[in-house]
Amino acid sequence: MATKSQVDFLVMGAGVAGLRAAVELARHGEVLVVTKEAVAESNTHYAQGGIAVAMEGDEDVALHFEDTVNAGDGLVFRPAAQVLVAEGPVRVAELIEWGAAFDTEDGELLRTREGAHSLPRILHANGDATGAEISRSLAAFARVHKRIRFAEWTTVTGLVVDGDRVIGADLLDREGNRERVSARTVLIAAGGAGQVYSDTTNPAVATGDGIALASQAGAALADMEFYQFHPTALSLAGAPRFLLSEALRGEGAYLRNDRGERFMERYHPLLELAPRDVVARAITREGMGARPGETRLVHLDMRHIRGIDLHQRFPGISATLARYGLDLASDLIPVRPAAHYLMGGIKTDLAGRTTLRGLYAAGEAACTGVHGANRLASNSLLEGLVFGARAAFSMLDDDLVLQEADASDGSVWSLSHTEESELESIIARLQASMWAYAGLLREETTLLQGLAAQEACAEGLAQMFAAGKGSRRLAEGEAMSHVARAILHSALARTESRGAHYRNDFPKRDDEHFQKHSVTTGDGGVEFEEW
Repeated sequence: MATKSQVDFLVMGAGVAGLRAAVELARHGEVLVVTKEAVAESNTHYAQGGIAVAMEGDEDVALHFEDTVNAGDGLVFRPAAQVLVAEGPVRVAELIEWGAAFDTEDGELLRTREGAHSLPRILHANGDATGAEISRSLAAFARVHKRIRFAEWTTVTGLVVDGDRVIGADLLDREGNRERVSARTVLIAAGGAGQVYSDTTNPAVATGDGIALASQAGAALADMEFYQFHPTALSLAGAPRFLLSEALRGEGAYLRNDRGERFMERYHPLLELAPRDVVARAITREGMGARPGETRLVHLDMRHIRGIDLHQRFPGISATLARYGLDLASDLIPVRPAAHYLMGGIKTDLAGRTTLRGLYAAGEAACTGVHGANRLASNSLLEGLVFGARAAFSMLDDDLVLQEADASDGSVWSLSHTEESELESIIARLQASMWAYAGLLREETTLLQGLAAQEACAEGLAQMFAAGKGSRRLAEGEAMSHVARAILHSALARTESRGAHYRNDFPKRDDEHFQKHSVTTGDGGVEFEEW
């Protein structure tokens, strides 16, 4: 029998959105922050490039808004974008006050430019470790608050629902102890789901848990077909798809094909600083060989850069490349796209409310429509700050009364070594099929193949659940399968190409029918709505 406890506010996720919300909530009640590993292990921690923010007045804010809307390829929910850019400067100033140390020169904040930005507005920290610095400063600020408690190395395995309201969550720690926690409100800020794909820049924890749990509880998802593939991940056999920040191209890096040609002029007037979806597809096409399955190398080239100490500007990237015998200043760096960021997620309003009472979402796990079909570079950390705070405000404003959840029943048995091995095989097959069939270039036949592979994966997982088995990894496998299903159904339903969603069989944008947001329900149905 699981133990029971209660708390005012439960926050799932310890990235920028979850921690910013926790700080606000702790002023009004007890907060439990649940995270699968240590607090520092999140997508926020690995964000390299920086945080986009317009801190030079109204004209700067207006330009940031225009860039955000233009990058989103006709689908940005404009009120959400206005909130992001208008409230962003306040939230970043707040973060600096709390101890975040962004890079400066002569006492002034340093700014750089990234793809699809009209001017330099990207703040960075320690060169290419902006996310780590934001995570560090927020975590340090939160840890000294007596009303915030952290449950590290703990997995949320289910949401407790009573009627149309979420009243708590079930937790599983790494020792196998189970606990049901009642809460006035629950915030999902557990990040994205890059691990759904075999090639991803995301850490191992990014398995879409919060998105899947919300959907399984009855909350609507939105825009799940729009998965952003970062154009430049390290492409070396045996090496992880390490992110090579957009800031490299912001500092003047070129992209070259296997013939040494700069090729972006064939794809977009902004060349290497075109929107991410354009650059990613261009690299994919340049990397295709003459025969099916054949690949050609595409490289990032900074050998021509002068006046910048690349090792000082990008210390983390330089150190990683050095482990593979590569140097930004003297070598061509092999790159390819990798799954990076989910523009969709749990459907919320501008205050973080989902379609279930008592359940809120913020950050990459949520979908306000702020990114449209393609996120503007470095808007993600800003989104976490702004909408993490907004979700906390609405959790407080709604002032729901604590409703004690019943104790959970039933025992959960550990997986055997054989079952653990089979589980990893199931997950690997799902990841490979999503990359092959629902990646950068899609069409009906491949998406249907992906759906068949996902259904086979779901059947294998169901057999383990039917046997009363349970573990963090099994919960992650279930989450990835559920998220993959939502991506596939949404991608099949959107018979056009827009932003990060490209259909070979429908290569043009169709505003008449699809300048709308997709909304996915738990049964796999997809509807399109104007927001």
